[in-house]
Amino acid sequence: MIVNLLFRVLARFPLSLLHLFGGWAGWIAYAASPSYRRRVRRHLAQAVGDVDPAVLHSAIAEAGRQAFELPWLWLRPAEEVVAKVKRVEGWELVDAAHREGAGIVFMTPHLGCFEVTAQYIASLTPITVLYRPPRNAALEPLMQAGRVRGQMKTAPADLSGVRRLVKTLRSHEAIGMLPDQVPGAGEGAWADFFGRPAWTMTLAARLAEVKGVHVIYCWAERLPHGEGYVFRLSAPVEPLEGDLPARVATMNREIERVILKCPGQYMWGYNRYKKPRTGREAAAGSEA
Repeated sequence: MIVNLLFRVLARFPLSLLHLFGGWAGWIAYAASPSYRRRVRRHLAQAVGDVDPAVLHSAIAEAGRQAFELPWLWLRPAEEVVAKVKRVEGWELVDAAHREGAGIVFMTPHLGCFEVTAQYIASLTPITVLYRPPRNAALEPLMQAGRVRGQMKTAPADLSGVRRLVKTLRSHEAIGMLPDQVPGAGEGAWADFFGRPAWTMTLAARLAEVKGVHVIYCWAERLPHGEGYVFRLSAPVEPLEGDLPARVATMNREIERVILKCPGQYMWGYNRYKKPRTGREAAAGSEA
């Protein structure tokens, strides 16, 4: 009840003000939590080596903006949200896939505003996104309200959802997922991510095997002062080929390339290197 009310109140604020509040909140969270602070700095250094203070400061503030923009993205009219996408780069990749009658796997890492990407795509073409219920159950109806609109559908992160995603691709439509989200035990493989082993989802690499599918990496960069977003799409540099471990490793390298285009807006505080919750296989892999 309280969460619902808070989201509805915040959704009434302009995006510029929410991004201002979010920037402050990002710094407060960074200052208040030593473990979060260490993780942000460690993960960023793992990726870039010598940390540019400007990139670190941007990442701290952008993490707060990501949280504070959610009420606006989920509860404002879809047309208003989509209108905040001020520029699109690389949409010709989608047009090319459509001309070939191909399904599309949109891979969107935890970079920039990953919530607005699916909404923009759904304003132009059908898309089904992989859906994992939030830990806070009060957020689920809000999340669904923000995602199940336009031409967007959701698929649960279980066997029925996977079947739905495969069916969608075979129907020459698009799916979307966060390929850098840590999967559960038995749902991933160990692969380097910025030079350190990370438990990585295999589902995205498996779905990319569906005949004729095009893989597109995409993200939405936040513009200053709440002006909106630039939606960027890019084709893979390396094709996803070989056995499953090879494809997963290639996928991680592609994600790295995307992140390094805008490192100041990646969620470095996300615990990307955590171990799976259960499973002997996961424990053995983490010790290797």
